[in-house]
Amino acid sequence: IRALLERADKSAVLGVDADPNSCLGLTLGVEPVGIVADIREKARAQAPSNAGVDKVRSVEYGIQQAITEAEGFDLITMGQPEGPSCYCAVNNMLRKFLDGLGSQYKYVVIDNEAGMEHLSRRTTNNVDVLCIVAEPTSVGALTAQRIFNLARKLPIVVKRIGVVWSRSDQRKESDGIDILGNIPYDQGVCDASMQGKTVFDLEDDSPAFVAARNILEDMMVLNA
Repeated sequence: IRALLERADKSAVLGVDADPNSCLGLTLGVEPVGIVADIREKARAQAPSNAGVDKVRSVEYGIQQAITEAEGFDLITMGQPEGPSCYCAVNNMLRKFLDGLGSQYKYVVIDNEAGMEHLSRRTTNNVDVLCIVAEPTSVGALTAQRIFNLARKLPIVVKRIGVVWSRSDQRKESDGIDILGNIPYDQGVCDASMQGKTVFDLEDDSPAFVAARNILEDMMVLNA
């Protein structure tokens, strides 16, 4: 997101925190004004007499209110997953309105939870680049391969899938998966995290940020 904001086109960026353990706002120095999970719970709890148009309007209004505006970008936070009750109808409405929201921005960056749950629920569609971030260990490579295989089987549009090896200069080959690049271990990132700082506090020559920016620029060229 920082690298996108530094690009010359100055296009609008939407960050979506789709991890139940919501930390994207903290990393970006933004306090979410609301979460989509609360909107879902409120809509599901509406009495049958308030169904239909009123529920649709309630979800649409709730999403608009949950958008956190920051300098150069907006953030929307999904929050906790649904409970044991049925949320199918509400989730369908959420997907519709979130798809519409995303179309208003040139760039949408979605931070998913570490795993395959988000993909298996088919809540992400029409993806230009799916970045699988993993460490180049045997476990990391196996996890990346499983996510890659799942994404290929699901009825979602993913134009390109690649792996980003994190906290290492080493690359581990994975069957059929493009390697987008490496993010080296960077003590500055660890220090910033320990001190409660954000990605915008990193030095311009931070090895991790320079690597992330280069990966982004390479993706831009390949997807142009």
